[in-house]
Amino acid sequence: MKRGKKYLEKAKLVDPATIYDTRDAIDLAQKLSYVKFDATIEAHIRLGVDSRHADQQVRGAVVLPHGTGKTMRVLVFAKADKAKEAETAGADFVGAEELVAKIQTENWFDYDVVVATPDMMGVVGRLGRVLGPKGLMPNPKSGTVTADVTKAINDIKAGKVEFRLEKQNIIHCPVGKVSFGTDKLADNFQTLMSAIIKAKPAAAKGQYLKSITLAPTMGPGVRINTAKISE
Repeated sequence: MKRGKKYLEKAKLVDPATIYDTRDAIDLAQKLSYVKFDATIEAHIRLGVDSRHADQQVRGAVVLPHGTGKTMRVLVFAKADKAKEAETAGADFVGAEELVAKIQTENWFDYDVVVATPDMMGVVGRLGRVLGPKGLMPNPKSGTVTADVTKAINDIKAGKVEFRLEKQNIIHCPVGKVSFGTDKLADNFQTLMSAIIKAKPAAAKGQYLKSITLAPTMGPGVRINTAKISE
């Protein structure tokens, strides 16, 4: 892949032979951003599991202590009292079958997270092929299929992020914005890593954390010393 001049200039700040301690990596990752907007710092975590096996899947959710820096738009599938509860809790969109039709016919995706009450999953299931590939399908493991819609909405608005293993056995997850500074980014990163370590499958053998890279939006990455992150 051909890289631009700004990217290449920032890449000179990274020693490719060095695996950095966490705080050093976070410090450096912030300096690697060259875009004019407040870039997101993302963690890319390669795990020693095989995503082809159901018993080695890694998936979960965690509320980052300092949030993500992004205002999350929440769509809730619910009826009657639960729909009213969702509206009161601050959901951006609330509905039932009519929203399924809107998504199917209008290709509507003006939301970041989808929550559903358990009784609505029979309806929401029709959207599996549409929401699934975008990572938007509600799931009990991530807390987005729940009767407690108030807690789900509050957690998402407060900075809840979902993580899940992709085909290359890598988890990609935001840990905050460049403007957060090292302390807040470090808190968020440690919280994320604790959740991923806790989600380690019983079937996983050998080294669980294979590699971790932090990188800003559209910037080069910094490798973190996994040996200093306790499993």
